[in-house]
Amino acid sequence: MATEPRRPDGATLVAFLGVALFGGLNTIAAKVTVAELAPLWGAGTRFLAAGAIFAALTVVTGRAVPRGRGLTGAMLYGTVGYAGAFGLLYPALREVPAGTAGVVIALAPLATYALAVAQGQERFQLMSLVGGLIAVAGVAIVLLDQLSAAVPLGALVLAIGGMLCLSESGVIAKWIPRSDPFATNAVAMTTAGLLGIAASFVLGEPMTIPTQSDTWLAIGYIVVLGSVALFGLYLFGLERWSASGMAYSTLLLPFVSVTAATLLAGEAFTPAFAIGGLVMVVGVYVGAFLAHRPRRSTATAMPECLPIEDCADAIPAALRSEGSVSR
Repeated sequence: MATEPRRPDGATLVAFLGVALFGGLNTIAAKVTVAELAPLWGAGTRFLAAGAIFAALTVVTGRAVPRGRGLTGAMLYGTVGYAGAFGLLYPALREVPAGTAGVVIALAPLATYALAVAQGQERFQLMSLVGGLIAVAGVAIVLLDQLSAAVPLGALVLAIGGMLCLSESGVIAKWIPRSDPFATNAVAMTTAGLLGIAASFVLGEPMTIPTQSDTWLAIGYIVVLGSVALFGLYLFGLERWSASGMAYSTLLLPFVSVTAATLLAGEAFTPAFAIGGLVMVVGVYVGAFLAHRPRRSTATAMPECLPIEDCADAIPAALRSEGSVSR
């Protein structure tokens, strides 16, 4: 029986870095959109657009649409991982720096493991507790630094709540029967888009069309590169490498977010913030990756990558054969 390659080849490494880059820049683009658009309206339209693209890909390539438990699971995944998570993160980004949000989101792999243990999906490991304590210390440093910088506590709580929704969606994904990831994403994103727009209407948000070019560029980036291209690169890497290997791209997200926020958005960060973020990432590595190398892709903090066990096996063989290696 063929085994998965332990080291990625050049193409896989490019895909790995692309996932980290596109995922890390998502918080920057989202912050640009909420500067003009109401948060829930902006999130809802984003997911409707991305869901439409995934739906078109599903139809054109003849993929099977989820049914029964698969359909219910995809809708629940979209409700929690997209509507719930970004319904909290988008309002938070109006007051929380994009770099800070990126650091908070990077906690998702460790939080996913903790939630999986609490819900009986995985077994507790002592090393995970050690990693969790290290990460909590890093979070405390970051929170104290941000509070001293006059970032509202309520906005930070919203960001943490969004991260926890992302984490819980990883647990939900493990219960979804194996199904095509493109079709599942189409259902999940469409569900989230409709819920976001409905919530926006109920809350009386202004449903305006963007007038600024920066907003249109940010929306285009999130939909095309930050969702569809990111997902495609992730699946490409997943076909050529292990899920646990690709999941390590999560650890690079805060570094991309903070660097981009500094260079592109002019956000300043203090030495305390940098130290706290580094301590937190070390904690995530120890608790979520060093303790047990997960063979499932639930370690990713990017819901577009659909952390479903053996996700790549759901891709039709005809589409996998080109540019892939046998396992």
